[in-house]
Amino acid sequence: MIKRTLAQIAEMCGGTLNDAAIYSGVIAEGVFTDSRKPVTASLFIPLVGERFDGHEYVQACLEQGAAGALWQKDHGLPPQGAVIIVEDTLVALQSLASAYLAESQASVVGITGSNGKTTTKDIVDALLSTTFKVHKTQGNFNNHIGLPLTVLSMPEDTEIVILEMGMSGRGEIEELSLIAQPDVAIITNIGESHLLQLGSRLEIARAKAEIAAGLKTNGLLIYNGDEPLIAQVLGEPGTRQPENMQRFTFGLQAGNDDYATGLMNVQHGIVFTAKQSGELAYTLPLLGTHNVVNCLAAMAVARHFGVTTDHMAAGLSQLKLTGMRIEVTQAVSGLTLLNDAYNASPTSMKAAIDVLEGLKGYRMKVAVLGDMLELGPQEEQLHHEIGVYITPAKLDRVLVYGPLSLHIAEGARKHMPAEAVHAFDNKEAMFRYLLQHLHARDVVLFKASRGMKLEDVVHELQTAPLHNRVD
Repeated sequence: MIKRTLAQIAEMCGGTLNDAAIYSGVIAEGVFTDSRKPVTASLFIPLVGERFDGHEYVQACLEQGAAGALWQKDHGLPPQGAVIIVEDTLVALQSLASAYLAESQASVVGITGSNGKTTTKDIVDALLSTTFKVHKTQGNFNNHIGLPLTVLSMPEDTEIVILEMGMSGRGEIEELSLIAQPDVAIITNIGESHLLQLGSRLEIARAKAEIAAGLKTNGLLIYNGDEPLIAQVLGEPGTRQPENMQRFTFGLQAGNDDYATGLMNVQHGIVFTAKQSGELAYTLPLLGTHNVVNCLAAMAVARHFGVTTDHMAAGLSQLKLTGMRIEVTQAVSGLTLLNDAYNASPTSMKAAIDVLEGLKGYRMKVAVLGDMLELGPQEEQLHHEIGVYITPAKLDRVLVYGPLSLHIAEGARKHMPAEAVHAFDNKEAMFRYLLQHLHARDVVLFKASRGMKLEDVVHELQTAPLHNRVD
């Protein structure tokens, strides 16, 4: 993590240190923004939100051992002590992170996309970590606050930092890209998330393409070539991109720079070959063709940094994913659970259903689907289309939870028998239904937006005995 004197930090973030004669040599190791968890010898950065103001806790944090604190100029006189005066504490946080990156020797990989960016980040990390000292975004620290905090927690000897970049509207990814100045950037895909805020997939593509704005000269942009909107937006005069930007496309379609040439489902994973790998087969310990696509993007990054094919294969064998992205677990009853309840969009929902369709050897395949949130005016239609996508060839039974998911049930009844489609308005009733109708040889997929908290049902099923009724 960052370790600098307060005088150096003041210079890096464009601030002025009070009582410099006393405090300039004080060393701050790391930063923190949560006053409820003060960190001794670290720098406190008081942020200002709609319902809170960290400046109220600066004095207390200093008294509890913080090395120093930032102070926003418009907040009046600061308390006595090691305080750095800045115009805006959030901008100062971002400037400090950008300066720390610039002083380091670390290369930067930026990742954005509507779906798959966290999984892709984890695969990139697994591949690069075989050869380099890597630091990556933890959890959902992928916004205008989380990204700089990720950078500032980076060890000094990091060789490559992987930064996930999320957004809710236009301009946000550009801001993150300008802070990070990536050497390599990935756009995983363009989906329907944020239709509520942006209104169309074209606008979403424009927002994702903002990752090129901060890309270094001669930087490499790796993007999903199956999505024509990305190439369209990159060709627009308003899209900022560096001089001599290199491009690399990946996907399932021939014509991309890399694409899957062969796929075979195996226990809890996929064996695949790809254009760039010739006859060499890789084993990806993840379910779903969409994850092979994510892996192709990650492998392009690894090749760019010179990771060997042997190391890439070894990295995939050690892959560990951030939670609730098609986690496969075995309940004590023998039931197989696929937990993908972290997030959902129409694209990722269909991909999860495809995963369920591809599984073999189970008595019954069941999908438990919840509402997909923040889809805007088309939300009812988009839920209905998911239902229409479901057929008896893909799964045996579908349970839906939430008011929007009633439209999934309506669509599903176009192809599925009425007795195979069930709607619930509370999770306890759905849990009881599952206990009564599931068998140890069944597999159940859970997919919904995070706000639906379907993982509550997953956790209960992991330890609950089934009635073992076969119907």
